[in-house]
This record gives sequence, structure tokens and C-alpha cells, in this order.
Amino acid sequence: MKKALSISLGILVILSILAACSPTAIPTAPITIAPSTLKPDTQPAETVVVSAAETVSPRTVSVTGTGQVFLVPDVAYIYIGVHSQSENVSQALSQNNEQAQAVTDALKKLGIEAKDIQTTSFNIYPQQQYEPNTGKVTGTIYMIDDTVYVTVRELKKLGEMLDAVVRSGANSINGINFDVVDKESAMTEARGLAITNARKQAEELAKASGVSLGDVQMITTSSTGSTFMPKEQYGMGGGGGMAASAPAPVSAGQLVLMVDVSLTYLIK
Repeated sequence: MKKALSISLGILVILSILAACSPTAIPTAPITIAPSTLKPDTQPAETVVVSAAETVSPRTVSVTGTGQVFLVPDVAYIYIGVHSQSENVSQALSQNNEQAQAVTDALKKLGIEAKDIQTTSFNIYPQQQYEPNTGKVTGTIYMIDDTVYVTVRELKKLGEMLDAVVRSGANSINGINFDVVDKESAMTEARGLAITNARKQAEELAKASGVSLGDVQMITTSSTGSTFMPKEQYGMGGGGGMAASAPAPVSAGQLVLMVDVSLTYLIK
């Protein structure tokens, strides 16, 4: 009897174990697999290793050369004016117009073309007069200034022209500036001299330092112009009464064109 009971219990234990292992006892859930976001032609990132030698800046040397070219001026620019004044504005204007026209006629007679005579200012302004002791206004004087800008292309006539305009009534002459009409060829020459000067400096520095020059990496240039002659100033009053007895002595001197060129070379 006990033996039969043991067998029955053993069978029940086996059946319980088999039931626990049955697929129906394991809950199942759907599994979703997301599509891959990796494109078929996507390449994996590459790692670039830069050596210390590749990060070093190239060695260079920079120099600046100067080129100078001296020129003889062939044109002059000058301001010529007429100043007149009167207690009557109409009388002052008539006097000024008469003197200004005489100056223009004198310029044209010397071969100055109309295109080279340009009015730059015409001013009328009153100036009150005061009694020194009381400060009371005693009257008004009207002053008129008429100024033209003249281009003189024949410098040999400049002295004669100054004398003629003063005799004609000009009583204000300011700022004679000399120049060269065509400076292009001179600028080209000055640039060449500046580059030659800069290259010579670079070669001397390279030789002294025990290195050699490579290719030019950068070129910069700048230019300036100046004259050795100081600006002449004429300030004459009284119109034709101040006329000189001989042509005014005027010297054009020389102009110097200066060009700076900076070169940067690789050195090796």
C-alpha cells in the first residue's frame, strides 16, 4: 500500500514539473525590431593623425624696399583772387566785377584757356564799423571776394602771368602747387626700384642668417608724392597799384615720387 502511494506521488511531481515547463505557461509579447538608420553608403569616421611637424608655421622673412624718382614739374595750380570793399554794396560789386574781368582777360591773353580758369568762391559779407570810445555802430562796409583756380600748363610763362594778373587788379594770390600731368611711367619705374631694393635686403638677410630664400608669399605696395619746393604765398592788397616792375621769380624745383613695396619670402 505504501509503495503504491509513493509511486502515485512521484507521478504527480513529474506531471507538475512538465506543466510548469509547458509553452502555454510562458506569456508571450510581440517584439518589434526597428529598421536600421545607417545608410548603405555611409562610411565610418576616419581619424587623421597630424604630426607635430605639420602644425608648425612656415618660416618667412619680410622686407620693405623704397624707390624714388625725381621729376621736373610741367604744370602749376594757383588761386588768384580779387578783393574789393565799399560802404555801398553796388559800388563794391561793380569794382570787383571790373577787376575780376580784367584779370580773366589778362590770363586769356597769355594763352590760358577758359577750361583752365575755374571760379572757386564768390563771397559778399558786411562788416560793421564801430566808434572806438562808445562802441556805437558808425556804418557798414561791404566786402567782396572773387577767387579763381587757374591751371598753368606753360611754366615758363608763370612769372609773367603773376605779374600780369597783379597789374590787372588781382590782390590775393595763394598756394602755387606744382605737379606732373602724366606720372604713370615714373610710378612704374619707382615700383621697379622698390622691388629691387626689397629683394636685395632679403638676399642680404638670408645670407647673413645662413638660410636661402624661397618663393614670394605676399606683396604690398604704397606710394606718396611730395615736392622739395616750399609753397609760395602771395598776399598783395591794393590791386594794380601793387604791380611789380618785373616778372615774379618763381622756381618749380623738383618733385619726388616715392613707392614702398613690402615682400614676404619663405626661407629654407
